[in-house]
Amino acid sequence: MKQRGRHRRRKRGQALRAFLAGTALALTAAATMISASQATVAANPGTLKPLTSAADTAPLRLRESQVPKSSLDRLSAAMGRPVGVSAVLGSADRLLRDAIDCTAGERTALPVEPTATVAYCWDAADTRSWRAGAVTTSGDADDDGLWGANRVILSAWSRTGTAAEGGGLARVAFVDANDLNRPTYSWALLAVPVDDGRDFRGLVSQVSGMVWYQNKLLVTASGDGGDALYVYDMNRVQRATVDSSAVGRVRGGWSADGAQWVLPAVASYRPAAGTGAARPDYLSLDRSTAPDSLVASEWLSGDDDTAGRLWRYDFSGAPGRSGLLATDTGGSARVAEAYVTKASGSGPVLSRDSQWYLGRAAHTEGDHGTLWRQNPKDPAKATRCGADETRSCWSGESESLSYWEQTGEVWSQSGRMLFALPLASIDRSLG
Repeated sequence: MKQRGRHRRRKRGQALRAFLAGTALALTAAATMISASQATVAANPGTLKPLTSAADTAPLRLRESQVPKSSLDRLSAAMGRPVGVSAVLGSADRLLRDAIDCTAGERTALPVEPTATVAYCWDAADTRSWRAGAVTTSGDADDDGLWGANRVILSAWSRTGTAAEGGGLARVAFVDANDLNRPTYSWALLAVPVDDGRDFRGLVSQVSGMVWYQNKLLVTASGDGGDALYVYDMNRVQRATVDSSAVGRVRGGWSADGAQWVLPAVASYRPAAGTGAARPDYLSLDRSTAPDSLVASEWLSGDDDTAGRLWRYDFSGAPGRSGLLATDTGGSARVAEAYVTKASGSGPVLSRDSQWYLGRAAHTEGDHGTLWRQNPKDPAKATRCGADETRSCWSGESESLSYWEQTGEVWSQSGRMLFALPLASIDRSLG
């Protein structure tokens, strides 16, 4: 029985790869219909320019602030003993669909070239009024690619609309990726403790950046006051006891806008004061540096000639600071390396072995974007596809590039598609 099961999984995997290759051919044909407006934004951004002066790097500092342990303990005492990732995975009762079962419209969000080798789509009803954000995995969390005995993918989503309209909330899908033929997931609401831990509110942010490192989850906080990043403890997940659209303490218990779980923030990072202060918009993890580092970039409009900044912070190796950034005696995280790129309109960022990969958003909604590879020495490169060799080959709405070192895959998502492809195939497509 086990042998037949392996054969079925192998055949299904082969069929899916063939199907995705066919999808890529169809997308390649569509990519030949590039507009003149798209062509004008494809100019080569050249090399990265290092930022080395204190005047350039000081505005990139982040000041750390920890939520008092007494507040976290008070919240836990009221909500119940915190649990970890395995408990959340144990409740996973929603199913991702293979790409072969997704609609043609959903699959247009996939890259044209190189081809995704693994792809799924989210249920339309479950994600209606929510926008896909960043992705991170247990490949980021631990160097063996597992969290305990589990392969896990975390997918961030933000509710569209204003706070007054019930928008602005952020949640994370914990995907059980142990069986990639049948990935299941459960939702956790991202929250911030208030009133000294007597209650919590929802995080108000479009989570365009997210990294799970050791036992901490770092997410961008683009719409949440003056904070740049929030930090969550993956061993401090709380259970929601009331299923309602409310958030926080309610009659009869605790509600998380329909999610089963709540992640209360344990710390935050605030940008430096003054002109030029940066707020990270996109994040990824780089395990090729020593120590491991958090990579960040900022978004600038594709119509803006201002150069964008890319930088990294070292993670701390100090006792009791697992998953937090290295800070100086004043509690500030200083940049370990920084560059300027002329790839305006950049989105997701990934750095590995001195190479930087930058996703550029599509000029027009529904079109495909560009994936650049840059470094300080060589001219930038981007994949070309279609009969007219356009550079608009990457997913148009992708906000994340997460490298799973143990598998060699880069994970991302766009629209309602969650997908992966080998980093080696990206490099081959770039020449």
